[in-house]
Amino acid sequence: MDIEKETSKWIKELRTKLEKLSVNDKKGEEMLDNIKAYISDYEYFIEKGDLIRGFECAVWATAIFDTCRKLGVFRIK
Repeated sequence: MDIEKETSKWIKELRTKLEKLSVNDKKGEEMLDNIKAYISDYEYFIEKGDLIRGFECAVWATAIFDTCRKLGVFRIK
């Protein structure tokens, strides 16, 4: 598995989902900020060639998104 290629795909898909996202409350805004921070960290680590930490950030961003969506914190338009 090509970690950089795979995580890049995840982040691209996540960004597309975030464009269609609405949040229910302040907690939702906080979770969205966390996701955006992990995406930013992903970009930083990939740029530095640290694929493992980049992968970890992609996993966390995706996990937070999926959890919040399933709990109804986020709505997809």
